[in-house]
Amino acid sequence: MQRRGILVVGSAGLLGLPSLTACSPMREVQTFPTLASAMQAIEALVSAPGVWKPTGAWTLAQMLEHAAQSVEYSLRGFPQPKGALFQTTVGKAAFAVFDARGRMSHGLADPIPGAPAIDAKAPLEAAAARALSALREFEAHRGTLAPHFAYGALDKAQYTRAHLMHLANHWDEVRKEPAA
Repeated sequence: MQRRGILVVGSAGLLGLPSLTACSPMREVQTFPTLASAMQAIEALVSAPGVWKPTGAWTLAQMLEHAAQSVEYSLRGFPQPKGALFQTTVGKAAFAVFDARGRMSHGLADPIPGAPAIDAKAPLEAAAARALSALREFEAHRGTLAPHFAYGALDKAQYTRAHLMHLANHWDEVRKEPAA
């Protein structure tokens, strides 16, 4: 079994607790079971500056800008979608695996194909505001959603899970600094 520190959001607030990654699939999205829990975690990054640190190639702001891009593109369309054959075969199969286990894995420094580069010096507050705005707009959206660049057509529930799993996968590289 692999141990990882993750940010757990519950009724008591935000807790830095270790989690156990089991061998069996989980139906609930790991780390962020709801859009509200994801938004709470983003707000926590800004409310405690310097407490949360990235461990990967991207800054926290870049990670949030990337997540915001993904959510915005689900509403407006992705700049460079993969072909229909890829989406209906490889993409659909990949999403099915992620959906079944409640966890996504992808290159955490890979940009969305065709998306503008994200400034490494982007301020965290602005990135968090953009991510929160995108998630709120997505949550309120009642119309048709744009096909995902890799997974193809997703309904609202599937896209919600995709966004939660995507953000949770990036959250694997967010750590709470120990108290001094």
